[in-house]
Amino acid sequence: MAMAISVPRYTIADLERFPNDGNRYELLDGVLIVTPSPSHAHQVIVNRLQFRLMQSVMIPGHAQVVGPGAIALPPSTQLQPDILVHPSRYPIDLKWEEIDEHWLAVEVLSRSSRVYDREIKRDAYIALGVEEVWLVDRWSKMVEVSRARGPGAIVRDMLHWRVPTLALEIEILLTDVFAGL
Repeated sequence: MAMAISVPRYTIADLERFPNDGNRYELLDGVLIVTPSPSHAHQVIVNRLQFRLMQSVMIPGHAQVVGPGAIALPPSTQLQPDILVHPSRYPIDLKWEEIDEHWLAVEVLSRSSRVYDREIKRDAYIALGVEEVWLVDRWSKMVEVSRARGPGAIVRDMLHWRVPTLALEIEILLTDVFAGL
């Protein structure tokens, strides 16, 4: 006789009970996903991209650039991209679930999360309304850019991002992002 297997389902409120141990705790439709803390190289890439995005859209007041951010769909989904860009019209003291427009989510792939980021998280971001998703692969020195579910366009030299609702295009040279790696 087969034994029934039960998988626990969690809510965003349950995340408060998890330890502050450096791991990233995320929920996708109530399923808990835990990834280890990022490596030094991972964070260097995140910081380089975040700095460039902050210069282009945050400092002029067009958007908020946060890292990590959170995209929440209560009660049971909360994902944390390495970098999240959303319009600046939201007050900074709002809860994550009150921000309902997300322009860009960036994931820097790691050995422990790259399958999850590519196969599940990218499409989840799109389904949650994120306008564009970047999957940054430091080993291949490329970025996959997605605006719809499924694999996106591969960029190996210059990222071009058109800021929604603005006549502003940002260019990021990938040799600068991957310098020294």
